[in-house]
This record gives sequence, C-alpha cells and structure tokens, in this order.
Amino acid sequence: MDTKLFFDQVEPATILGKACYAVVGNPIGHSQSPWIHQRYAEQTAQAMYYGRMQPSIDQFHIYAQAFFQQGGQGLSVTVPFKLEACTFAKQLTPRAQLAGAVNTLWQDGGQIYGDNTDGLGLVRDLVAQGIALKGTKILILGAGGAARGIIGPLLAEGPVAIMAANRSLGKAKQLAILFGELAQSVGATLRAESIEDLETQASSGTLSQFDLVINATAASLDILSPLSNHLAAQLFQPRTFAYDLVYGKPTPFMQQALQHGSRVSDGLGMLVEQAAAAFLIWRGAALSSAINPRQVLAELRHALA
Repeated sequence: MDTKLFFDQVEPATILGKACYAVVGNPIGHSQSPWIHQRYAEQTAQAMYYGRMQPSIDQFHIYAQAFFQQGGQGLSVTVPFKLEACTFAKQLTPRAQLAGAVNTLWQDGGQIYGDNTDGLGLVRDLVAQGIALKGTKILILGAGGAARGIIGPLLAEGPVAIMAANRSLGKAKQLAILFGELAQSVGATLRAESIEDLETQASSGTLSQFDLVINATAASLDILSPLSNHLAAQLFQPRTFAYDLVYGKPTPFMQQALQHGSRVSDGLGMLVEQAAAAFLIWRGAALSSAINPRQVLAELRHALA
C-alpha cells in the first residue's frame, strides 16, 4: 500500500510552510471539517492546511501512522474510526478514557495523544442556544459510541437525572455502570431503560417527562426515527428541547418533535463547536478569544442552505 497517501495528493506549494491537519473517515467526501477549520485558521491568522483522508475500513492505523510520520500534526477522526483512534493514541485525556472513543489526535514530543471533544461541542452548542442544563432531566436515545462521548460532559453540567434508552437494554445498562460513579459524584441519577419499556410506560401513562431529548442513534442516517409516533406523542411537549446529533436537514426525529410543539436542533452546531475545541488543542488555548464558532456556524448554515 502507498503510505504517501495524504501528502502525495496535495500540491507541495499548497502546504509549504504550513502546519498540516486532516479529517479521517469512511466515507469522508461529505465532511465539512476542512471548511470549518479553514475558517478558524483565517480568524486566527494561522498558517494551516487541512485535508481529508479515507482509508479502507481495516487500514486506519496504517494511514494514521503514515500521516504523523510524514509530519502531520493533528487528525480529526469520524465514523467509523473513533474506536480505532482510541487504541492508536498512546495517551488519552480523562474524557477520552471515559468515552472509550477518540475524535481528536495530535502529536507532541513524538507521542500521540487522543481526546474526545464531541460532548464538549454538544454542551457548548446547547448553551449557545439558551438551553440551561443544570437541574434538568435528560433522555439520551442510543447507547453506542455517540452516547458514550456525550454523557460525561453532560453530567459535568449538573443535570438532576439522565436516562439512557436503547433497543438493547444490556447496552444501556453498560452505560449506566460506566458513568455511575461520575453521576453519583455530581448528585445526578443515571438510569437505563429499553425503548420498548418506554413504549409501555407511554401506554400506561407513567412515562417520565424530560427537558432535553437527544437522539444519539444512527436511525436518522437511514431516514428513520428511534421513536414510534405513539411514544413521540407522549414524550414531546412545548417545554421539551429535541436535539439530533445528525446534521443536514430535518430528520424524522426532529419532525416528530415539531409536530408536538417542541423546539428542535440538528447537530451542525455540535460539529462546529467540537471542531473549535480540537483547533484550540492543536493551535493553543490562547487563541480562544480570536475564534468565533457561532459566526462560523451561521456561515456554514448559509452555505448549506
């Protein structure tokens, strides 16, 4: 395999004198990360080049190693490589350790470090949209890597309760165990339910009410909702905020929430905010006052409209 895969695709004059970064995933052609990071570089007058890499499913480690060996400084990692990135990194931040997944890699002193900025990006987007998290009740749909990446930062904001609901109750229970100690330390309850149990509660009138409902499943990618219309009717109210981690256009989950008067958001703001956190890890926290993620988000929404 040709391990010059990234730098051979770039004109030398394009990267001359610039720090090189990339986003790695499969597929990756749709990624907005290069555009986002280019805007942050422009806002801070940083000499950066940010590209894309698409390894085959079984070649992440080969591509990532070649990238860093050839002088690359940092990688953003997206589906389906976040678990592989976790094993690739030699040093993990506490939140990456908890999440068991990495979306941000960088090299320092010959060592590869890994972090997970997804949850931080979600929290910052929610706060920017006026959603107060302290004292709230949160329902997270899904128990995969996306859910694992957001529970820790959400708990740090002081909600009174988080429920993880999944098709498989066993996976939801694993999350409750994994984050149980953290939940206890902040005085929050963390429960696990199956979505089937939620359906039963909706029928019997015993379903809990939530301030924030987050779709962390992959259902929206298949133009589906994890919720039946019956459950959605009981779950969504005008006081509820419905957030889908998927971005692009209104999803079936968001449409269900809108039908019952709830406020909704897709995950584009989370994408922009997690990129801002990664950018500051790479280029230095001192630049935090120079970047404007909400301006970048507004420009991106306009470009995608």
